Formats: sequence, C-alpha cells, structure tokens
Amino acid sequence: MPFGPVEIFALMIFGHMLGDYPLQGDFLAKAKNRFNPLPGTPWYHALAAHAVIHGGLVFLATGSLILGVLETIVHAIIDDTKCRGAISFNIDQALHVGCKVIWLIMLVVWTP
Repeated sequence: MPFGPVEIFALMIFGHMLGDYPLQGDFLAKAKNRFNPLPGTPWYHALAAHAVIHGGLVFLATGSLILGVLETIVHAIIDDTKCRGAISFNIDQALHVGCKVIWLIMLVVWTP
C-alpha cells in the first residue's frame, strides 16, 4: 500500500463525496430511480453509471479491483433501496461509509 490505512480511508471518503455530489449531479440523481424514472432514460444505465463511478473511485483509492467491483455492486443495491423508499438518505450515507470501513478492513487483512 503506497498510503497507510488512515490515508486510504480518507481517500475513499473523499471519493464518496465526489461521487455522490459533484460527479452525480441532478441528472443521475433523478435518472437512477427506477421507481420515478426520467422519461426516455433507462434507469439501469444511470444507476450503473453512478455505481461504476463509485467503484472506480474505490479502486483508485485502494488499488484493488476486487474492492472496486464490490463497491460498484453494493453501491447500486444501497442506492436502489433508497430510491424504493426503504431507507432514508441518512441511512444510505451511513451504509456507504460503513462499506468503506469494511473495504479498509479487507484491504489491511489481505495486504501482506
């Protein structure tokens, strides 16, 4: 690891803020919602694009493609659950940060 665990966690949180705010924007925030889709926009394209942005940012922060793929999958599931109305915005954000904690633990345990 070129950075220590604290720096990697900070990079993942920074990446999350980038991915959920300026890199998501109003279009993706609305278009990813299959329960209230934008006409003419496949919700799954928008949700996948948003989730892949997050996965890419985790990959860049950790250097682990596996963690990037896991982030992509879990981020999509969490956001779809929020769009369904099953969880609140605050729970959504807490789950995303919790995933970063899990990715960090996995990285530290698996890295020699």
